[in-house]
Amino acid sequence: MKITYLGHSVVLLENENHSIIIDPFINGNPHTSIKVEDIKVDTILVTHGHADHIGDAVELSKQNDAVIIAPVELAAWLEWQGAKVMPMHVGGSTKLPFGKVKLVEAIHGSSIIDDEKQVIINVGPPVGYLVTMDEKVIYHAGDTALYRGMKTLGELENIDVAFLPIGDHFTMGIDDAVVAAKWINAKQVIPMHYNTFPPIQNDPNEFISKLENKNGLVMEANSTITLK
Repeated sequence: MKITYLGHSVVLLENENHSIIIDPFINGNPHTSIKVEDIKVDTILVTHGHADHIGDAVELSKQNDAVIIAPVELAAWLEWQGAKVMPMHVGGSTKLPFGKVKLVEAIHGSSIIDDEKQVIINVGPPVGYLVTMDEKVIYHAGDTALYRGMKTLGELENIDVAFLPIGDHFTMGIDDAVVAAKWINAKQVIPMHYNTFPPIQNDPNEFISKLENKNGLVMEANSTITLK
């Protein structure tokens, strides 16, 4: 399977038959030049309701007839926008043609903010995702603080690759992410959610250098790795 990082929290997982995108913030994402109309996916995972994570999910769903997996409340809102959805919730998992998806805890917020109307719509809890594809397990933490449940993930799951936010300010920063990496005990750890906006400027190489297991990888935006 191939893993492509498109900057911020956007991750694309592909094998010969399926393509999954997580938190598809494409338009407005300064790290990628890819165009929404060029993205071909069959499944979209959204971790929470903030604009830089919902991104272009609705448009991608419509143009690809792709299903969006999201917590129930967020899925309902996305369906109202015309998207095809599969509502799920924290702790739940489902088998899909490419493998399996499980929603796990994240500590953050999740809302739709309408600045023009000055309205905030709560769309349920934020989540992270465990995606099993080609017998590999990918953990996408979403936006989250450090929390003790990450230790449980490390004890119960055999995670091959973990994407962890390091930007600080809105999520955990480098030092907390280092602890998270230790607890999760993934074979490889990749930083995300940094250097997109002024408040989340951080050095991914500092994060990599502090990892106890020396299992980190900085993926440049728009780069791809292959898991065998």
